[in-house]
Amino acid sequence: MGLALYGLPFYYDFMVKDFGWKPGQVTSGNAYSKLIIGPLFGFLAGWIVDRFGPRRLMIAGIVMAGAALIGLSAVTGLGLFYFFYLFNALGYVCGGPLPNQVLLSRWFDRGRGKAMGFAYLGIGIGGAAVPLLSHWLTDALGWHAALRTIGIAIIAISLPMAFFVKDCPTSFSLPRRAKDSHDEETPQDRRQAEACRISASEAAPLSEVLKSSRFYLLAVASMCSIGAVGGTNQNLKLYLSLEQNYAQGEIALILALVLACSLAGRLLMGWLADRYPRKYVMLMIYGIVATAIPLLAFAWSHQSVYVFAVLFGIGLGGDYMIIPLIAADLFGVRMLGRVMGIILAADGMAEAICPMIVARMRDATNSYAAGFTLLITVAALGALAAALLPKVRKREGAPAATGKSEAVAGTGNHA
Repeated sequence: MGLALYGLPFYYDFMVKDFGWKPGQVTSGNAYSKLIIGPLFGFLAGWIVDRFGPRRLMIAGIVMAGAALIGLSAVTGLGLFYFFYLFNALGYVCGGPLPNQVLLSRWFDRGRGKAMGFAYLGIGIGGAAVPLLSHWLTDALGWHAALRTIGIAIIAISLPMAFFVKDCPTSFSLPRRAKDSHDEETPQDRRQAEACRISASEAAPLSEVLKSSRFYLLAVASMCSIGAVGGTNQNLKLYLSLEQNYAQGEIALILALVLACSLAGRLLMGWLADRYPRKYVMLMIYGIVATAIPLLAFAWSHQSVYVFAVLFGIGLGGDYMIIPLIAADLFGVRMLGRVMGIILAADGMAEAICPMIVARMRDATNSYAAGFTLLITVAALGALAAALLPKVRKREGAPAATGKSEAVAGTGNHA
């Protein structure tokens, strides 16, 4: 996901210059594809994960994400551009945050925040490497061959990992600590295994979640923050290249700095999420994002762009990671796939629409000022919705909630 998600925007300005497209057109591929794929396949993917496990979906998603970049490297018209972007969106839904978040939530309980933070380092490492790698490959091979090489690398690196991963702990596949030490199965091991064995039909009904106001607060908060992050990230290179006239090499360094700082953000926010109420960690993340964007929008000095890169990177690192942690606390692990399927579909729509709106505003005014002001407002609205969420924290060592108590959270085993 680091290569696929953060690799493509690096090539947008090349498409603008070579094909004569406008910024609104090159960002619309991401928008239209997620608007189509998210609502159609988001909940279905969540149901598949809850029913059959995340591994098979991850394998399919990896192949589609790599194939999408290979196809995009050969397009010359908008028709094929949109077609392959549909595969990119399918790869995101099937091989991206949804199956990985459920996988991590099933395997880890008390250390879930740290586990999520370490696992999400993959996106940060891939995202930090891809601007520099793309710049080097573009200079050596041209941008078409560079994008094709990135697509092949996604499949070659990721597919073996997904092939060998296990969906969840079971009585025959306990965590290595228990097997190596010949200890008896712990209560935590049994809870994790039991959560994996329960089918979707035995879990709490989704209607209980949809009746809860906290579900809609979480949806609005995550949509606003992800929309602000996506709107900034998808337009960042276009802004630096077309409006600020930065050289390609320096742009690559700035993009890499954002993703490098996201590594620290993932670890820091994961550590904080295991020690403090996650609502406050979410507020901190959303506040950092809302504070960073003005540094870019108004570009008071050359240095302010680098300060933006550091702050935005830290916020970016925690943004995607905190949502499943909050969702697991509010609604439980058993139905996390279906809940996150809906949330991620909604987030995908926000992540799709915001970059296109910002780019279209730039097309109309020949400036990113109004678009970035809109993103600041959206980020602030997300922080407000997060502030209205209840403070929920799962007791360490408490048994997993069942039935309706899990779906409506705030009762039973949620403190």
